[in-house]
Parts: sequence; structure tokens; C-alpha cells
Amino acid sequence: MPAAIRDVMPAFELFQPTSVADTLGLLERHGADAWVMAGGMDTFDWLKDRIRKPKVVVDLSAVAELRGIKDAGGGIEIGAMTTLTEVAGNALVKERFGLLAEAAGLVASPQIRNQGTMGGNVAQDARCWYYRAGWPCYRAGGNICYADTPTSVNREHAIFDADRCVAVNPSDTAPALIALDAQMVVRRGGSEMVVPAQDFFVGPGVDITRLTMLQPGDLLTAVRIPGTWSGKQFYFEKVRDRQVWDFALVNVASAISASGNTISDARLVVNGVSARPYRLEAVEAFVRGKARDEQTAEQAGELAVQGALPLRHNAYKVPLMKALVKRAIRGAGEWTS
Repeated sequence: MPAAIRDVMPAFELFQPTSVADTLGLLERHGADAWVMAGGMDTFDWLKDRIRKPKVVVDLSAVAELRGIKDAGGGIEIGAMTTLTEVAGNALVKERFGLLAEAAGLVASPQIRNQGTMGGNVAQDARCWYYRAGWPCYRAGGNICYADTPTSVNREHAIFDADRCVAVNPSDTAPALIALDAQMVVRRGGSEMVVPAQDFFVGPGVDITRLTMLQPGDLLTAVRIPGTWSGKQFYFEKVRDRQVWDFALVNVASAISASGNTISDARLVVNGVSARPYRLEAVEAFVRGKARDEQTAEQAGELAVQGALPLRHNAYKVPLMKALVKRAIRGAGEWTS
């Protein structure tokens, strides 16, 4: 294992553009040599440990047009550099999409939410400690997954869709965005792509070296949430070892449209169990037209964990995920926006 030298950053050239146009120009010019920095919460971990050594860092903190929350035809648009504190406390977000406000408000600690951004939270890298410490695993370009061996420590790793790598997506806002049918606005040179949130995140079968579809030169500029799920019944729960700072062991986000006690439509997404937020489409189909009661919740929980393949130390995630899905369907502690 290579030794990690703590708190000594490698030298790099720093750029602090003030517009999206200038940012894209820098990214196009420097390509794979450029590292995009939003709030810096993920970036500084990599740089201080000298695991990543970019030649160029592009700091987005001065790009004002990437900040802010605005109405968008009954939905909202959130600039990628908007802080998580702003998202969690914004009146429009809380009124229409309280699910996202709740998720953003449970990220890490108040200090980190004040600095961390919407874009940074969804684009952050995997937190597997073997990978973050510089071990030459599959995700780092090697030919082994150190977290998936008979002697490895894998308590926080995947129980679904493992494909060589068993790291999980660490974002709290990602499952909420998928449940709300959000779209990610990505700029690449002179073109703009609008990507469904569900497709923005990728698993190791698509690209084992990254958790999102972002490529060198790409810039996530905004998140758009349509009005489809505005004001519906929402549920978000995050289970973690510590109640402050920590990443989720498992979290769940749900949006439910109901007529009386009958579920008309539902979106359920779990994170912390796969390399990408894990949408429970089979559960969604099962609960449509059913009563929102204990029986439906129990059956939904059983269905949700079908196919789970726990590792040596994370079998607890199966009953935990089942319980979270049951609560999301049953509506225990439920609140509506």
C-alpha cells in the first residue's frame, strides 16, 4: 500500500474564472489535466493526501451565474454552486420539494453544508477507504477490488450491482433528485446536454473509474426539477453511524402521489447500497393502486431487497434497507411539503 502523505498538497496552477464561458474555455484548453473544484469538500481530501495531482485546478467559487434558486414553470432550477445550506433553507424548495430540502439538510454538518454545493454533492467521488488511500484497485486503474476479498473491511460497501468494484455512491441529495425526476444541465464546449438524474449517475459496468457521466471538459451548471412531484407526499431517512458529518450507511427517498389511502404513483430510491443511486422500479410498480398500509409496506420491503448480495461485513444493510423502504411506504414520520 502506498503511503499517504497527509496535509501537503502537490503544486498546481490555479484558475478562478468569473463566468461560465471562461470556465468552459479553461476546461476545453486543459482537458484531462484540469480538476473542477466547487465547494472543495471532496477536492481537498484528494489534494492533501497527494492521491490526485492535477496540473490545473479550476475554482468555480467566483462564477456568480452558477449560484441561486429560481422558479422554472412550476418547478425550480438550482445553480450547481448553490450551497446545501441554501437548498435546505430555501422557501421555494421547502414549499414544492421538501424531500430535497430534507436531504440537503442532512448532509454532513452545518459547517460543511455552508461550504458544500449542490453540484459538488452529486458529483463527489466514491468514499471507499482502499480507493481513497491510493490502493491500485479497479476504480483507480488497477486489477483488483481490495474491498471484495476474504480479509477486507467492507461494512459500508455495495449489496447490489457489484461489477468488480463494490464502492457505493455517497450522496444524500442524489436519491432525492432521482425521486423528483430531476434533470442535470451539463455544458460541454458550446453545447448543452440535459440529462435525467437517473442517467447522470453510472455504475462500474459503464465506467468503473467514475460515479457520474461527467467527462474531462464537462461542467455541471444546474439542476432542474419539473413540477411533476411538487407538493406530493415525501419521505427521506438517513441512517449513519454518527448523527453529524457522517455519510449514509443507507438512505431512502420517496415521492408518493395518493388518492385517499390509495397510492396512485410512487418513486423510491435508495443510496449507500450500490455504485449509483438504486431506484426501486419493481417496488414502484407493485405499490401503484394499492393501499398505503402495513401489508403493502411489508410486501414492498421484501421485494426491495430481492437480489441483494451482501459482502462479509455488510449483511446488516439488507434488513436495514427493507425497514427503510417499509417506512417510506407506510409513511411513518411522514411529512408533506
